[in-house]
Amino acid sequence: MAIVFDNTDRAILRELQLDASISNLELSKKIGLSPSACLARTKNLVETGIIKKFTTIVDEKKLGMEVTAFALVNLSPLNRETIHSFLEDVQKFPQVQECYTLTGSHDYLLKIVAKDMDSYRNFIIDSLMRNSSISRVETSVVMSTEKRTVYVPVDEV
Repeated sequence: MAIVFDNTDRAILRELQLDASISNLELSKKIGLSPSACLARTKNLVETGIIKKFTTIVDEKKLGMEVTAFALVNLSPLNRETIHSFLEDVQKFPQVQECYTLTGSHDYLLKIVAKDMDSYRNFIIDSLMRNSSISRVETSVVMSTEKRTVYVPVDEV
């Protein structure tokens, strides 16, 4: 079943990506719909899975999480069992904010936050590396963040 997606839906997504806490009444005024039509459209975007969820983005640095790092991970052997075991572990670790399966010379890319370098090191050695299928971890520590967004350019779809 094809998802119907038009300029009104794009306008709703643009506004909600800028401020998900906006009231339905405010949203309806900004995009020029009645509140009931706006609510129905928003509910449809949720029901079709275009909107995955509404959330709060926290500034980890203000909470004392000074280290952000990206870890390239290789598994050995790379098979169904090791993949499932690794992904189960990753889901348990709150330090891992994102996990991507990769093509190329590495199997996974993890985005990890930690209080400091000692905490990061301890996490890698004492938690992540407990999984015996991990054969290699290559880390890049973020020095500064120049751009960070979760905004999807809806005008291009």
